[in-house]
Amino acid sequence: MSADSVNSINVVKPLIEQRADPYIYKHTDGTYYFTASVPEYDRVELRAAKTIAGLAEAEAKVLWRKHEKGIMSQHIWAPEIHYVEGGWYIYFAASDVDDIWALRPYVLRCTGSDPMVDPWEEMGQMQPSEGDDFAFTDFSLDMTVFQHKNVWYTVWAQKVNNISNLYIAELAAPNRLKTKPVLITEPDHDWEQVDFWVNEGPAVIHHGDKLFLTFSASGTGACYCMGLLTAQEDADLLKRESWVKTPTPVLVTSPEHQAYGPGHNSFTVDENGEDLVIYHARPYEKIVGDPLYDPNRHACVMKLIWDEKGYPVFRF
Repeated sequence: MSADSVNSINVVKPLIEQRADPYIYKHTDGTYYFTASVPEYDRVELRAAKTIAGLAEAEAKVLWRKHEKGIMSQHIWAPEIHYVEGGWYIYFAASDVDDIWALRPYVLRCTGSDPMVDPWEEMGQMQPSEGDDFAFTDFSLDMTVFQHKNVWYTVWAQKVNNISNLYIAELAAPNRLKTKPVLITEPDHDWEQVDFWVNEGPAVIHHGDKLFLTFSASGTGACYCMGLLTAQEDADLLKRESWVKTPTPVLVTSPEHQAYGPGHNSFTVDENGEDLVIYHARPYEKIVGDPLYDPNRHACVMKLIWDEKGYPVFRF
């Protein structure tokens, strides 16, 4: 894939095929790092390149493989790489081969300067704050972290009564919460309730005087789509009322562009500092069997447009 095709953006062509839940982080030295769910759901990979387009041809280095049994032995999902307070961390979800839906968020750490070369170690499951008897006690996944006004926050998806909601908390450390979870969105619209009632895959971007949090909704087939929450930058992010949901989805299946079930995005910037959306989509609608095990969710790139009111516009 050429740099020109990435920068022209509007035609949906995969950056990297068969990589779902894609996450790209641009480090302070300009290096781009890419990780995502692999079809086998059995490992955490990382790529590095000096350009977005370069990630397509970069070597995928295996940083960690699933355990043979017990925790972290099944469904290795949605890794994200973050640089937090001088250290490298990867957040991912995993379950137990003997209890495959017992998903919980886990953390890997690299204390070296080069995450592609230096060793990674397990930090275990993400830890709740003291006295919290709710966080990570049920199906929990898709953890992301972000910094705002010198405070680190985390957002993740967690099920209650088989409904996947999004929660936010402040971090005490990269692997531990400081505050109890606060519910910020639950699937309360029809477009969030197709096949399954789901809000998941959060990603945060700061623009102007607002914070925007995208999330994905419904089942993982062609009904999968993206929603949007908005908070004022000076709001208390740990209050549900600070987050306002856009009542309609902001990105949906487009047969015209052969993009089905777009979602689980991340944000980064291109080499010129322009905002990009990294998301996955399939090139076809009909799936045989469970969509979770169809391997053809491809990592794609979209240029993020901002309207005159400072809101994001997601357009193929």
